[in-house]
Amino acid sequence: MKRESSDKVAQFKDWLKSRRYSENTVKTYTEAINTFFNFFSDKHPSEITNSDIIRFNNQFILKRGYSASYQNQVVNAIKLFYLKVENRHLDIDNIDRPKRAHSLPKVIAKSDVEKMLTSIPNLKHKTALTLIYACGLRRSELINLKLSHLDSRRKTLTVVNGKGQKDRVLPVSEKIMNMIIRYYKMYRPKIYLIEGQLTGEKYSETSLENIFHKYLGNVLKKHNFTLHCLRHSYATHLLEAGVSLRYIQDLLGHKSSRTTEIYTHVSMTGLQNIKNPADDFDL
Repeated sequence: MKRESSDKVAQFKDWLKSRRYSENTVKTYTEAINTFFNFFSDKHPSEITNSDIIRFNNQFILKRGYSASYQNQVVNAIKLFYLKVENRHLDIDNIDRPKRAHSLPKVIAKSDVEKMLTSIPNLKHKTALTLIYACGLRRSELINLKLSHLDSRRKTLTVVNGKGQKDRVLPVSEKIMNMIIRYYKMYRPKIYLIEGQLTGEKYSETSLENIFHKYLGNVLKKHNFTLHCLRHSYATHLLEAGVSLRYIQDLLGHKSSRTTEIYTHVSMTGLQNIKNPADDFDL
């Protein structure tokens, strides 16, 4: 990559951080732009045209079989880069964009979540996974959760700069707060609630995924759930308990109610009360 391009990417990264984009988004977008400019190493960013983006799409993304999600991320990153760094609007909307598959969220049975959480002997691991389920947190939200974001008197937890640069305040039950206090007294974290091996450092995303698979694997020997499924399960279990979609939307931090409504498609409450016409048969 040319020095000019490298400097532009650094400028883009600084802009993303100044606008409080999440760490994951900053990393994803800057890596996408780096890949894009490495492909056009013989060109200056100002020389890039719409036809170049189409060529990159065909000769790099599609040729290598990258996912539609990755393709959309790269296009979004390019569009934002040229708008904010180059002050130039590319007609990216005219480029064919893949439609994102709308797969239903995977939900872990409440009884299996209970078996997993209650069987975890390590209090740090138990607290981390319990908070993701009990508060519907995203992985990054738990990792970035600081001690200063907790209020034991009000029994609340504040998610700062969540997805979409949104803050939200979540209620924490007395039982969960007592567990957090027990954990704090045992581990004495300094900055982040769940810290890594070194005091004051964030817990690793990989480690968080690993402990989830380890403990759920003790309950369900063969499963295809991910850590994010705990958040999906929290939302679905709330819905099945009769909690309003409007409240669930607020708890999850969804900008649109349409996003929250997807849980109505996986909830079994109501559907299980529908009488099957085959039940009238003398089978």
